[in-house]
Amino acid sequence: MMQVDALITTVHTDARSVASSLAPDNLKGMTTTADANRVTTVIHGTQIRSIIASVDDYLMNLAIADETTTLPQIRQEPNETREG
Repeated sequence: MMQVDALITTVHTDARSVASSLAPDNLKGMTTTADANRVTTVIHGTQIRSIIASVDDYLMNLAIADETTTLPQIRQEPNETREG
């Protein structure tokens, strides 16, 4: 059997929170770690279609995790008043 591996590394403001959010959804053969501002996920498998499907699901979860962890950091600008 052929071994197929996927490596995904992304940069985040709060990498630990993103990795913690992703880890519960990891399937067998997946590991997610955080180091400094990087999240790294490795996906091991024997079928390319399964790896592609796992990467697709992972990227959707990653987008949500990143958005969720950055929302509290977004500051709203105060309303500016115009003199007329």
